[in-house]
Amino acid sequence: MKIISMDVMSTGVIVYYVLVASRNGLFTPIVSNVKNGAYADPVPQAVILTAIVIGFSIQALILVGVMKLARDNPTLESSEIEKNNTP
Repeated sequence: MKIISMDVMSTGVIVYYVLVASRNGLFTPIVSNVKNGAYADPVPQAVILTAIVIGFSIQALILVGVMKLARDNPTLESSEIEKNNTP
């Protein structure tokens, strides 16, 4: 549940930034017939794509760690797992 909630929070932040960055009347700087129009800034788009990729890789790394913990500890209680793995 902690992993899913972290993923939901990450997706919420990405959606918030996309919502803030989207504006009506902006044109794509690559494909447009407008010569002096308001163009969309590609930097926020690149940052959001990078955030999506980093979020996906972090989630995959956490899931690998959970798989290892699940193999070593046959319980779902995080307090029991912490107690078993504390030196």
